[in-house]
Amino acid sequence: MHGSGVALGSAGLMITGQAGAGKSSLALELMALGASLVADDQVVLTRKSEGLLMSAPTTLKGRIEARGIGILKCDAAPAWLRVIVDLDHVETGRLPGPLEIEVFGERVRLIRRVEAPAFASMLYVLLKGGTE
Repeated sequence: MHGSGVALGSAGLMITGQAGAGKSSLALELMALGASLVADDQVVLTRKSEGLLMSAPTTLKGRIEARGIGILKCDAAPAWLRVIVDLDHVETGRLPGPLEIEVFGERVRLIRRVEAPAFASMLYVLLKGGTE
């Protein structure tokens, strides 16, 4: 799938959006907070009995684009898809109800882009502890 993936432990988050939407930039922000890279630009999803496993295509593993700098090298490891972030749609609600999307028969939490400086931090804390 077209997107970027990061993880906190085994919990993975996939960032989707049109070209230039900021997928790699958001992934880099999350990595700066302590997340690890799963994949950039293309995420391989494999259906397992435990859920959907995110990984990188062999040719892209351990690489992420930093626009204006180049391709950066870093460690990358698979993770279980727990959250999808949609950068093409903006969340306007202050406390929106939980959204889900079906991916290969699995229900996955969906978060729309939040236009706030702390968006990456919000996502990091979500991966770390979830929501009420």
